[in-house]
Order: sequence, then C-alpha cells, then structure tokens
Amino acid sequence: MKLPENKFKAAIKAGQQQIGMWNSLPGCAELLGHMGFDWVLVDCEHAPQDVLDVLPALQSLEAAGTQAVVRPVENDVALIKRYLDLGAQTLLIPQVQNPEEAARAVAATRYAPRGVRGMAGMTRATRFNTVENYFTSCEDELCLLLQVETIEAMEHLDEIALTDGVDGIFIGPADLSASMGLPGQGSHPDVVAVIDKAITRLNELGVPAGILSLQDDEIRHYIDQGTVFTAVGLDTLTLAKGAKSLATRFRPA
Repeated sequence: MKLPENKFKAAIKAGQQQIGMWNSLPGCAELLGHMGFDWVLVDCEHAPQDVLDVLPALQSLEAAGTQAVVRPVENDVALIKRYLDLGAQTLLIPQVQNPEEAARAVAATRYAPRGVRGMAGMTRATRFNTVENYFTSCEDELCLLLQVETIEAMEHLDEIALTDGVDGIFIGPADLSASMGLPGQGSHPDVVAVIDKAITRLNELGVPAGILSLQDDEIRHYIDQGTVFTAVGLDTLTLAKGAKSLATRFRPA
C-alpha cells in the first residue's frame, strides 16, 4: 500500500489556511474530529495524555478525516520515535530555543544516515510492514513544526525556521509573555508586536507560521498577519464555558 498523504503538510506549504482545535482531554479527539476542523492538536505537554492515549486519538482522527498533530512533552528523541512509530505524521515540538535544538528535532524524525530515528518494521506507521518503501519515503509525508515561545527563540528565529527539515513555526504567546516579564498577558500590545514581527518575518522566509488564540478579534488579526495554521480553541475551555453557562441558567435565583 502507499504511504498516507499528509494533507496538512501539503496545505500549509501551499499557503492554505488550516483551522485547528486543541485536544487536552483523553478520549475527546474523536468528537473533535467530527466537528469540522482541519486539524486537531493532541497535547501531551500540558495535558494528562501520554503515548497510550495518542494511539486511539490518531485512529479516531484518521477515521474522521481530520489531520492529527501531536505535541510531545519535550524535544526528546525517544518520545518522538514512539509517536512516529504509532503513525503520527505531524509533530509540534515545544520550547525550541536555537538552531541546535531545531536540528536535534529534525534528526529525531530521520533515519540514519540523515538522523537518529530507530528502525522498526512492524509498526502502525508502516501499516505493519505493508507500506511500500516506507523507510525511504516516509519523510515526504512527515511534517515537523517547531514551537518558538521565548525572546531567546525569537532572536534565533531565522536560523530555527530555515533549518533543513522544518516545515513550519508555531508561536506560543503564553510562554513568550512570561519571557518578556508579562506572564499571562499574551494579548499585551508588546507581546502582540513581537508576534506580528515574527509572523511577518516567517512570511518573508517562506516558512508557514502558526499560533493559538482564544479571542475572535485576535484570531482574525493573526490570520490577516499571515498565519496559515491557526488554532482557535481548547476542548477544556469549550467544556468549561458550556458547563458554566448551564449552571448559571438553571441555578435557582
């Protein structure tokens, strides 16, 4: 059989806007996959999800026709290997600070001699050894996104973004605000100015830019600035707002 096409990678490379949703709740990916988003981020960094939670998320998102993006807890070769073997085709690596860390992330997704990914044949990624020429062709459909979320990372933006093997840069407003001495103020004008500058520069470099925002006006602003993979919500926040609204409407006066 042929390697599954990574439609997300093709779309952002072509500059086609991809609207995404954050999945933090184990077991919720299937529901989100049927809601009309182009991609769903399965978060293992700031959520109680691990390798065994990612497998059913990948299976259900594939069945729903929605592209999965997996975020490991850190830029770790062993974890990246496990998610790739499970069949993840798009990874978002957090807290990349410099070109050396970017190169390490790339190497974790490549087989020798180009990288350090361990080889295994009977995996979900190879469709249990039925994908033709998987070991020589898998890079074509792998999409590696790196998350820049500090002032230090912004100072190395060009080098990180232009690292061979990097397919896109995701900007993290929350940690960026903290690194600027404005923790929890991702919408502060000074933080937004840094983000705008980064998006503009990424567009100049021809590297797809992405972000997560939870405010409609801010989302539209960043899309207008040039993001092409834009996350617009969190499952936990959506649930909390809905639950709060119900409690407020039906609580006795």
